[in-house]
Amino acid sequence: MAYQSKDLSVLAYANGFTLWHYATADAAAEVDTGGYFDGAADMLRAGDMILANVDTDGTPGAGIFLVSSSSGGEVDVSDITSVGASDTD
Repeated sequence: MAYQSKDLSVLAYANGFTLWHYATADAAAEVDTGGYFDGAADMLRAGDMILANVDTDGTPGAGIFLVSSSSGGEVDVSDITSVGASDTD
């Protein structure tokens, strides 16, 4: 799959920082590939964070992507920092 603009939304904005939410059926490894968010380059800035729900149609995961760079129409995000732990019950 690929980036879908309809799945990216603003949660909070303050002092030049934006906290985003993104939900996708794509795996985290695909989302953190350089260029995945290029379609949102006009909105995303270095230092923004994206709370994400990934692999929503498989084994769901959640975490935070940091926007590492966004310039010249190209966006790069860091590898996902996972949220939550294994459910042992």
